[in-house]
Amino acid sequence: MKRGLLEALLGFAIGLLAMLVMQQFLGRRNNLRAGDGWHKVELILKSIDENYVDSVDHRKVTDAVAAAALSALDPHSVYMLPRTLEASEEDLAGNFDGIGIQFNVPNDTAVVIEVIPGGPSEKIGLQPGDRLIKVDTTVIAGVQFPQDSMVRRMKGKAGTQVTVTVQRGDETIPFEITRGKIPTHSVDAAFMVDDTTGYIRLSKFSRTTAQEFLTSGAGLLASGMNRLILDLRNNSGGFLDQALMLSNMFLHEGDPIVYMEGLHREREDFKADGNGLLQDIKLNVLINESTASSSEILAGALQDNGRATIVGRRSFGKGLVQEPFYFNDGSGMRITVARFYTPSGRCIQKPYTEDYDYEILMRYDTGEMVSADSMRVEDGGILPDVFVPIDTTRAGDFYIGCNRKATTMRFASEYFDGHREELLEIDSYDALLDYLDGAGLDRKFLDFARREDRLVPTAAEWVRDKDYIMTQVYALVGRYSPLGDNAYYHLFLKTDDTFKAAEKI
Repeated sequence: MKRGLLEALLGFAIGLLAMLVMQQFLGRRNNLRAGDGWHKVELILKSIDENYVDSVDHRKVTDAVAAAALSALDPHSVYMLPRTLEASEEDLAGNFDGIGIQFNVPNDTAVVIEVIPGGPSEKIGLQPGDRLIKVDTTVIAGVQFPQDSMVRRMKGKAGTQVTVTVQRGDETIPFEITRGKIPTHSVDAAFMVDDTTGYIRLSKFSRTTAQEFLTSGAGLLASGMNRLILDLRNNSGGFLDQALMLSNMFLHEGDPIVYMEGLHREREDFKADGNGLLQDIKLNVLINESTASSSEILAGALQDNGRATIVGRRSFGKGLVQEPFYFNDGSGMRITVARFYTPSGRCIQKPYTEDYDYEILMRYDTGEMVSADSMRVEDGGILPDVFVPIDTTRAGDFYIGCNRKATTMRFASEYFDGHREELLEIDSYDALLDYLDGAGLDRKFLDFARREDRLVPTAAEWVRDKDYIMTQVYALVGRYSPLGDNAYYHLFLKTDDTFKAAEKI
């Protein structure tokens, strides 16, 4: 009896001790004094080091902290890992290391669209229409190979070699290519629309933009241009100095271009010097909801100085000055340090709303994409002088099906396979139009759509959408000719409402 009581008392004592120890552990408070400034962040990282259950990957945690900190500032301050930073800067540098081709992937196989003149691929004999089958020993055709992975495998340091195997007709041909420096272009197209009107499409503001634009502008002047339609639609911006140089080409001495100002940056004004080549050219500028940053600076400067008529829809609204900072591990960040203002004092930057990332989609809901009355200056961006609504009429099943299945692109690729020699002999836009008009492409395209994708339009659908769909077909086939992107964009202007509106001004 005594022994049983003793065991019970001993068990109770051990349980009480364990409960007291547990209470002490669960009730432990590590009180840390955060203080002001960034001290809390330092304490968090120090506490992780001293207390975390496993070993800590310092680089991984640091990258996460950096990305989170910058994302809390504004939508455009950003931290970039080495690979992301390299890709971002390469896109604007004006050149990159690679083999020198442009390609599309119409049907799970990459097809060469352009072989860049003077590049490694041209020198060794690659041609438009070649299908890319393998890069070194890796099969990239017919296996759902990601397009960005194709690009990475073909890129590489100048001087290194890569073997690219292509299908050309019935032949399979391996090409050993020595990579080199490949120029990138920001002027996508430059041509005369008629005897006096020139057209330039600008895709970004890279390190070479001003020089490219000067060369293109001089060529069009020599061809008789006295009016220019400058297309900045979908131009996401780039280097500020290039936007300033382009503005300078059109503005007169002393004309204000833009100014910037921030809490830690005093106001800085930029003005034209009056030495521009195109000061006396009549000018219309095309913009849309994807016209951003440096392209908005250019459009705003031309508009506020009464130098150009702006045509289209309200631009994106990115007017932030971002300075780059680099770390010795190859990563970097861009921090917003000021805002851009047009000469009249309009802030280009749109408000930071809760739905900032979806603001463009919200323009559809508010009716802004179809009605000029829905645009407001306080919403940021550049407002057009001539509003052109988005075309919402082409939404039939046949049109949607062709876009979803890339039917037009795949047809153009197949057509080129059977007519390579004819297309490669075309040397002028008029000759291309004559060829396309006589090729019976509408019937051939409808046969292809029915055979390959089981798509057949109703009579009403074809009447409504024929011009637009066949313009796509003409442009995609014409791109395979030596005229390349000039033919592609020139042909598309036929059904371009914004261009047509500018042409009438």
